[in-house]
Amino acid sequence: MLFRVDLASSEPLAEQIAAQVRGGLLRGELAPGERLPSARELAAVLEVNLHTVLRAYGQLRDEQLVDLRRGRGAVVRGDADAGRLRLVELARQFTREARRQGLRDEEVLAILKEAQA
Repeated sequence: MLFRVDLASSEPLAEQIAAQVRGGLLRGELAPGERLPSARELAAVLEVNLHTVLRAYGQLRDEQLVDLRRGRGAVVRGDADAGRLRLVELARQFTREARRQGLRDEEVLAILKEAQA
């Protein structure tokens, strides 16, 4: 899988990297058990700080998409759910847009409830 970052983007670099992994999972480019590049290797290729890649990998671990193990690196979890991942991505996009429009949490929840009807 090819990783890219847009240094001119307002989106944080770690989020760009994590989003690419999520996208790879959704498109079937990454399979359960597949290893991601080492953080050091990916940082060198992308010309970003090592901690940026580690932050992205940590975020993916927190989302239960990868396992991080010393010496083994980041490995795609066998139980990574692409369907749920798609919903989380849609929710992120919705939340970003709601925040951009200045909506409060209560207003966001009201819109979601309205959409259920």
